[in-house]
Amino acid sequence: MENNLEEFFAVSLELTKKAGTLIRERLNEKKTVETKSCDIDFVTETDKQVEKLLIEGLTEAFPTHQFIGEESVAEGAQCSLTDDPTWIIDPVDGTLNFVHGFPHSCISVGLFINREPQIGIIYNPNLEQLFTAKKSEGAFLNEKRIHVSDTASLSNALIAFENGTSRDPEKLKVLLENYKALVPLTQGMRALGSAALNMAMVAMGGADAYFEYGTHIWDIAAGELIVKEAGGVFIDPCGGEVDRMSRRFLCASTRSLADELSKNLVQYYPMPRD
Repeated sequence: MENNLEEFFAVSLELTKKAGTLIRERLNEKKTVETKSCDIDFVTETDKQVEKLLIEGLTEAFPTHQFIGEESVAEGAQCSLTDDPTWIIDPVDGTLNFVHGFPHSCISVGLFINREPQIGIIYNPNLEQLFTAKKSEGAFLNEKRIHVSDTASLSNALIAFENGTSRDPEKLKVLLENYKALVPLTQGMRALGSAALNMAMVAMGGADAYFEYGTHIWDIAAGELIVKEAGGVFIDPCGGEVDRMSRRFLCASTRSLADELSKNLVQYYPMPRD
């Protein structure tokens, strides 16, 4: 397994860097934009091309491996995590940012084996931020070791927080209630517009915690391992073990911060594809 993991990592990293050139070159170009679940849930030709490049390249190298890709699932492919080696891909996390030319978008690639994360890669080619992790080997930003902060309380914390694309009235109500509750309890709230990059900020100590309702497994697959390998925690927003298909999670620098944040949240349970 260890020797194979090195090969898996090397091939996926090379393909991710190659795919990153498409995003970097097209950031400020006019995009062909389509919508998916709602009028602000975008997909571009670059999303589709990046996912195609990654899946074709990984399939050629590892023909028995399985895939969960955001755009493939949007077009009807099955979203099923089994014990088989499975690559979980978000080709452009932060597509809305990408459409506007806002430079916080990234490729997120995770490899799960026996339903557990083994490799995580988050690459923002616009700012040349490459976050990587392999199981039990630590987390890195541009090949330098990174660690979560030691922040243990909300009063000292910078919290990442996202609006998401859903315009469901109940979801918006909960979102605004949580924002209103957390602003006076924390040092600040931040949103990069990308779940993967928010998780990377927690891993490098730039943010202290991040939670969101409405994510999919491709949003969090790489970030989970990177946060854990940087010393952080990854749980359900209620405080228990996370279900990666539940579309809700919380990550934090310390367990005490995660628990305090969890106790102050209004909970929301997304529908499978809302």
